[in-house]
Parts: sequence; structure tokens; C-alpha cells
Amino acid sequence: MVTNIAGVMADLEPEDFYLLSGVEQGMRFSEWVRRDKLPEYADLTPEEVDYRIDRCMDEELIERRTMQYVGYQLTFEGYDALALRTFAERETLQGIGAPLGVGKESDVYEVRSFKPLALKFHREGYTNFREVMKEREYTADRQHVSWLYTARKAAEREHEALETLYPDVSVPRPVDQNRHAIVMDKFDGVELARAKLESEQALGVCDLVIRELETAHGEGWIHADMSEHNVAVAEGGITIFDWPQAVRRDHENAREFLERDLRNLTRYFVRKYPREMPDSVDVAGLADAVAEGTFETVREFDDL
Repeated sequence: MVTNIAGVMADLEPEDFYLLSGVEQGMRFSEWVRRDKLPEYADLTPEEVDYRIDRCMDEELIERRTMQYVGYQLTFEGYDALALRTFAERETLQGIGAPLGVGKESDVYEVRSFKPLALKFHREGYTNFREVMKEREYTADRQHVSWLYTARKAAEREHEALETLYPDVSVPRPVDQNRHAIVMDKFDGVELARAKLESEQALGVCDLVIRELETAHGEGWIHADMSEHNVAVAEGGITIFDWPQAVRRDHENAREFLERDLRNLTRYFVRKYPREMPDSVDVAGLADAVAEGTFETVREFDDL
């Protein structure tokens, strides 16, 4: 857990980070880094490497496997430590607070800084590597893909999308990004799936989300993982979050992703608020309107 890493950060020495960085560099080429390569990668003597391995193993920042050779790999805690050190050096954050959300593909924590911020660690590829390899376009042309790579690319993709979309689209304001981690504004609201909307509010919220997706499309991005779990509803409006699977508007499957986003969203509203919503939504027509920037209300796309 990152909260544990925050507690040991003060005890880590610069040479410990040299070793962690050396293992990170070696994992670009193989899943497990050979012990005899670490002095070169970490710029440490063999004796210093031995000492630092023991320290980092004790803190569970690296793990070891004996195969045809003895190999080492960063744990996510070790990767967290490298990102946290960079953020601290940049003075992006001063401390880690309580968890805001822990899931299969990311962990989010409150952080202490000049204002309330959130720190998101991407976990893609660590426990669901095959699924991520199949779904993420940035893994397609690589011969060796580690979970470090998939998690880092997910963070880079999400940060790029947020930087483009904010503030024209209601997304969290990005503050900083390093490796698999993003620092962003902490936003208010409750997940749409858990929100208790009044029936008369449902149509308005649905239209509001679609208008945000329309603006995002106009800015060149499609969410590509839209659902009731990626929208926060607050008194002041909505926030659309979780953009690591976002694709650009010129992607070869952009239309397919746009229709899937709209289908997932409207199905949720039709299922939960049937009196307020059309019985069935013409998703293709709705996607045309979003792409053309002419959307007004989902009620115009009743498919019956």
C-alpha cells in the first residue's frame, strides 16, 4: 500500500533509489533483471548493490526470483517510491493522506499540498496483464511489454487527455505526472452509479454528460471507457474521470468507441430511470449528433 511507502520514504537513502532506478531501467529489456547487470544499471559497486538489495527487499520494494539466473523486479511499492520521490523533488506534494478509492486498475489517495489534491497510481498490467495487452493500443507494437510500461503509458495517456480537455470539459485539473502516477485536483461528488437522482433530474444529468462528451470529441478525444462508474455527480455539476483508455478522434476505431460510450451511458439511464428516458436510444444517430456538435437532448433519439 502506498501509505506504507510514504512511511518508509524518509528512511530511504539516495543509493536505495539508485538501485530502484537500476531495476527500473533493466525491466525495459526483461521481466526479471539479472543480478550481474545491476551494478551497471544502478551505477553502484557490486558490494553496494548487495547491501541495497537487502535494504530494498526488507522494505518489499523489490522482489527476487531464481530461474536460470537470479533476477529482480520492482514491486508496485518500489515503483510508487520512485514516483513519490520525483513529486517531492518537484515540490508537487508534501505528504500522503487517506485513500479516496482503491480499484483493480488504480489506487487514488488524498495528498497534502498547496490545495486539496488527489494522487492516482495506475496499476494496469500488474494483475490483469493479458487483458490490458489485448485492450490497450500502446502495447500493440512492442516485443517486450512489462507492467511498468503499461501502467506508465496509461498514466501518460490520461494526463495528456486531461491537459487537452481541461477546462473546456469537466474533468479533473491535471497538476503533474511521473511514471505511473498523476497528481490532479480533488473533485467533489458521488459516483453516478451510487447517486440518488430525483426522477426529474435524470434526463438533465444524462444530457449534461453527453454534452461534455461532445465537447471532448470536439477537442479531439473520446473517453472509450464510459460508464456510470466514471462520472461524479455533485451539486455544482458533474466530473468525468478515468481517461487512461481515451483515444484520439482520428483513431481507426474512434466511431466504434464513441458509440460504445454512448450506448453504455444511455443504457444505464434507460434502465434506472425508464419514465424519464426514451424507451430505446438510437445510438448511431446520437453519435452522429455528438460528432457533428449538434446534440441538444437525448429525447430526440428515441429509436421506437
